Amino acid sequence: MSAEAAGVLLVFSSLPDEAAAQKLARHLVDAKLAACVNVLSPCISTYRWRGAVEEAREVPVIIKTTAAGYPALEAAIRDNHPYELPEIVAVPLVRGLPAYLEWVTAETAA
Repeated sequence: MSAEAAGVLLVFSSLPDEAAAQKLARHLVDAKLAACVNVLSPCISTYRWRGAVEEAREVPVIIKTTAAGYPALEAAIRDNHPYELPEIVAVPLVRGLPAYLEWVTAETAA
């Protein structure tokens, strides 16, 4: 099974701290909106916001979901994210281990 056929996506976001990242991860997996969420090590993000260059310590997350489930996932992130404008970026997979892609699809099925 190709990722294109499975419609599996990696969705990236960043949160202000580990507690917020873990809370969002648990919510998304409990709601079957994500098969898995990796909470990564904190990093420093440099970005332009409202005309000024800012730096902030953030905790990135990588979310595994399907294209079919993306709209509900996006809504859940927006509803449960502390930022005014959260990073929500989805990337389609080109290839992946077929059994893993099937697992992502099965774990996010309604």
